[in-house]
Amino acid sequence: MAYHADSQDLETKEVLTWEGFGTASRELAQQIVDSGFTPDIIVAVARGGLVPAGALSYSMGVKLSDAINVEFYTDVHETLPDPVLLEPLLDTNSIKGKRLLVVDDVADSGRTLALVLKLLEGYGSEVRSAVVYAKSASEVDPDYVWRRTDEWIVFPWSALPPVTSA
Repeated sequence: MAYHADSQDLETKEVLTWEGFGTASRELAQQIVDSGFTPDIIVAVARGGLVPAGALSYSMGVKLSDAINVEFYTDVHETLPDPVLLEPLLDTNSIKGKRLLVVDDVADSGRTLALVLKLLEGYGSEVRSAVVYAKSASEVDPDYVWRRTDEWIVFPWSALPPVTSA
């Protein structure tokens, strides 16, 4: 299983600490609120978007949330040929005609975000996207971005290997 600490051989990388994430999530929430967009539901792109989506949910006072499971990265700089939706699938009946904020940790190639946005827009929903980081190569320019970088990003929730039994 890949985790971002696998990137220790990279000379340069962007490292986000838990404290830095606290600042990032509040600043991103302020950006969204200042834009006048008030989502009915926050949709996390699992797994990377789960923690940022939860933080935005609390920061913005939005109680309804859901997640969509997508797999793309298999290791540092290694991806599947295309992003793949995984079960369980999002409850699409509950999102029809709603204002949705799709949240992910990073828009890297943008292919995952593009897949999710296209899918959700097909349900007649007003959809906007927010990410902690965006890269210049992304095919999607998210509506809300905390910071832009082209470095590999080490997030605090995936900086260490998974816990195993002793």
